[in-house]
Amino acid sequence: MRRLLVVLFPLLLLLAGCAQPKVEEKRYPMQGEIKALDASSHTATIAAGKIGDWMEAMTMEYPVKPDAEFQKLKVGDHIEATVVVSDLKYHVTEIKVTPAH
Repeated sequence: MRRLLVVLFPLLLLLAGCAQPKVEEKRYPMQGEIKALDASSHTATIAAGKIGDWMEAMTMEYPVKPDAEFQKLKVGDHIEATVVVSDLKYHVTEIKVTPAH
């Protein structure tokens, strides 16, 4: 048994060192207007106001997840949504189409 521990312990330490640290996921409310849609990549170009401490107001392309959320959008829609940010990846979800302000 001791011999087994001597062999396995360094292996377990090695595996623990290779483990990826968990990336913290942040969620931000977003308000904006759909300017363009790309059905092949399920992305929406959105003119959005400031998004928390993550992004100043600007127009940019966002992946939309899941596909059902993308299906309810059309150019010109005003939306409220959630932007999910995880490291350098981000996407828009929980979309609600709202009346124009």
